[in-house]
Amino acid sequence: MTDAPNWTFKDRDIAILCELSNDPQLSSRELTDVLEERYDIDVSHVTVSESIRRMRDEGVFREAIVPNEEYYTFALFEFKFNPENFADDWREAMEHVRDDKHTLFFFLSDGEYQWKSVMMFRNTEQISRWIHDCYKTHGSVIANIRSSAVHNVLKFRTDPQIYEDLRRGMDDR
Repeated sequence: MTDAPNWTFKDRDIAILCELSNDPQLSSRELTDVLEERYDIDVSHVTVSESIRRMRDEGVFREAIVPNEEYYTFALFEFKFNPENFADDWREAMEHVRDDKHTLFFFLSDGEYQWKSVMMFRNTEQISRWIHDCYKTHGSVIANIRSSAVHNVLKFRTDPQIYEDLRRGMDDR
């Protein structure tokens, strides 16, 4: 787990995040023009590039390459625990899921199924095999794996408007 970013947002930073959400391929020179035209922010492309680098280094945003859903079947896995063996074996099971090559996104949640992951597989046979192998290896900790295939992805992007919330401050979460 990483610490929360220690960052004070400037209007320029928020505008950069908004524009990169619209088009992640914008160069710093192109962003410089957009900042001036849309936001009346006059900075050099070097300043824009540096701001992006510093925000990335601080962890303000993350970058990931996500393959097109035509190449993979995305699946949501939800893990329910066997409390009898949880204390002794949870870490190995958690690291297995987190570090697996199929795992795109792994998180903790509340409720009966407390670990959840979005995973990518080439086909449904791979999904079944993965679940089977996971039970064989970690069945003492994992009481149930609920899986759902993700079909027809209708939206997969960050709306730039979400960054406007940062203008009001992080305390308004």
